[in-house]
Amino acid sequence: MVLGALIFATMGVCVKVASAWFSSAELVLYRGLIGIVFLWLLARSRGVTLATRYPGMHAWRSLIGVVSLGAWFFAIAHMPLATAMTLNYMSSVWIAAFLVGGALLAWVPVPGRDGSVPRPPLQGPLVLTVLAGFGGVVLMLKPTVGDNQGFAGLMGLLSGLTAAFAYMQVVALSRLGEPEARTVFYFAVGSAAAGGLGTLLLGEATPWSSWTWSHAIWLLPVGVLAALGQLCMTRAYASAKTESGTLLVANLQYSGIVFAAMYSVLLFGDRIDAAGWAGMALIVASGIAATVLRQRSLPKAPAEEH
Repeated sequence: MVLGALIFATMGVCVKVASAWFSSAELVLYRGLIGIVFLWLLARSRGVTLATRYPGMHAWRSLIGVVSLGAWFFAIAHMPLATAMTLNYMSSVWIAAFLVGGALLAWVPVPGRDGSVPRPPLQGPLVLTVLAGFGGVVLMLKPTVGDNQGFAGLMGLLSGLTAAFAYMQVVALSRLGEPEARTVFYFAVGSAAAGGLGTLLLGEATPWSSWTWSHAIWLLPVGVLAALGQLCMTRAYASAKTESGTLLVANLQYSGIVFAAMYSVLLFGDRIDAAGWAGMALIVASGIAATVLRQRSLPKAPAEEH
């Protein structure tokens, strides 16, 4: 997971550079096309067949994954890399927010509801964790969001929200015995299809950006690093056979924020003030706390939460 986090942060650098010449939809398209070739070669070298018995699950994973990927690429292009990366890692906080929301709804008086049915406990620590996470978002976005960056911030939050559902599906597929190369291959196929469609529908009169080979060379590491990062993430969750292992894997993903912050400051000269750093730290802490609290409250099914 640490290696995957480093790879994703490095991919973010390439996406930010390439976004000067390519739209987010084009980046998703080329990321998918390059990933298809790379993963097909990898699967062939490993003797892994790409035929699957779960096409519907792969389709759903690809759909939500593409939404997350496109929103994340947009945020990277229009915000500091560290900010976009941190918002993408809000998935644990989003899941905790859903759990809190479900518990609150169960306590709302509804005519005809059987009062003898026990209601889920209102977990105070989890509520505070969610509030702290979104407090970190406010701290981090306030010093960095300019006049034209509000929408980019919303896209960053959307990327984290949909990433939560994507992680659930990745774990579910690994539990069914799907090799990580196959899972990531079908995500690459979905990325290419959605990116191509998005480029045609959202583009201007000439949807394909004008580019030179000096521009296009940045697309290769975007596709290869994205595939490698997905392979690392999928292998990490598939290898976590115990509750503590799953918890460790889920929390190690936050190392990506550290890598992204280093890249953001050293390579792009982004200035992150005290409030921005405090917001990032608060989001990381709340994400880790949310994962720990959820795993304690639902010990029988920890993996499906990620």
